[in-house]
Amino acid sequence: MTTISLRFDDEMKKQLDEMCAEMGMNLTTFFMVYAKKALRDRRIPFDITAPIDPFYSESNMAQIRKADEQVRTGRVVVKSMDELEAMEIE
Repeated sequence: MTTISLRFDDEMKKQLDEMCAEMGMNLTTFFMVYAKKALRDRRIPFDITAPIDPFYSESNMAQIRKADEQVRTGRVVVKSMDELEAMEIE
């Protein structure tokens, strides 16, 4: 037998202990189940994903769709750089 030590945030360990107790197991059993599942499937037993690029957030995409609709329906104001610079001076 081998002993493995893990460091956890106190609150995370408390929550994990409580969850395991609700399932009728302790942390050792929890990690054994996890390890056996990973070995049996030859993969980490859950998906690991990168955070979604905030550019593609639903609120940003809604604004992009709104702007696209405005362009397609002609509800935009077009100014040249000279016109914009002239507006700044006024």
